[in-house]
Amino acid sequence: MFFNKLFQVKLLLSDILQKLNLCIILIVSILVFYECQEQPARIDKEKEISEISNTISSCIGWFENKDFDLLFSIVANDASYLCVHPADRVIKGFDEFERNSEIFRNPDFMYVRHEIRDLNINLSKTGKVAWFYCILDDINTWNGRPANWENTRWTGVLEKRDGKWVMVQQHYSFATD
Repeated sequence: MFFNKLFQVKLLLSDILQKLNLCIILIVSILVFYECQEQPARIDKEKEISEISNTISSCIGWFENKDFDLLFSIVANDASYLCVHPADRVIKGFDEFERNSEIFRNPDFMYVRHEIRDLNINLSKTGKVAWFYCILDDINTWNGRPANWENTRWTGVLEKRDGKWVMVQQHYSFATD
């Protein structure tokens, strides 16, 4: 009887070891499978912030040389684009934005300079979306007279599309205090 129980214990231990080996094989297989999966690329946050900053500056700086190709390349070219101006103007979609940009072709409308202060850029964990806040001085002339936006609050959202940062939404406002 003792040997019978010993044999049963041996069979039980053997069964447990087989199940344990199976569990170990399963766990190792899952780990190997997980490690073989494509991991998201590491985000070079400093590089992305620099590119985003350049795109933000180009949203105003394009006007220095009236580089419409640059302007239209850094704004979302679809219906989702949104731009809110300080007064009551809201531009919805790229087509409307493109039509409204024609005023800048007028030779009487001239760039003088622009300055962006207190720029604060946030990058999403995925590295595909960024949002920002800054103070903008956009100094221009119209028929030789000042046509400036000074101390303008500027916020916006950019999205990385096809490896390039584009503005998808922006909002300008003037402080009333």
